[in-house]
Amino acid sequence: MRIIDTDNFGGAYPNEKFHLLCMPLAMAEKICDFINEQYAEEFGPDNFSRYFKVVENDYELQPGFEG
Repeated sequence: MRIIDTDNFGGAYPNEKFHLLCMPLAMAEKICDFINEQYAEEFGPDNFSRYFKVVENDYELQPGFEG
């Protein structure tokens, strides 16, 4: 599994990035939960622009706005 950050507001151009690669699902989920909880505590649950999530190893990143 991999960890990526993506747009927390569901935008059309999330400009995703890989952060940690190839790890067991349980470990990836714990790391994502921790990071997202830290952002929520600092900025409020609805006020941070990026969100971390677990994806499959073969996940294709969604691009950012190129214009």
